[in-house]
Amino acid sequence: MAEPKKRLTSTRSGNRRSHLAVKAQSLISCPKCKAAVMPHRVCENCGFYKGQDVLELEKKQQAKEARRKERQENE
Repeated sequence: MAEPKKRLTSTRSGNRRSHLAVKAQSLISCPKCKAAVMPHRVCENCGFYKGQDVLELEKKQQAKEARRKERQENE
């Protein structure tokens, strides 16, 4: 394996590590209920994302799958 010819200076190491710092999370306000939400996530308060009620859509889809299973069992 290759070995470094000279020791790295602390400045060089610090410059390399300058991007490793933990950054504060950015929050936006939900357009529906004005709660603080992380970007590109469903609002936990109201369940909306991009103007659609995502949680309601999930409930409808689960009900649809349950009906489909009942039909298959009856056949």
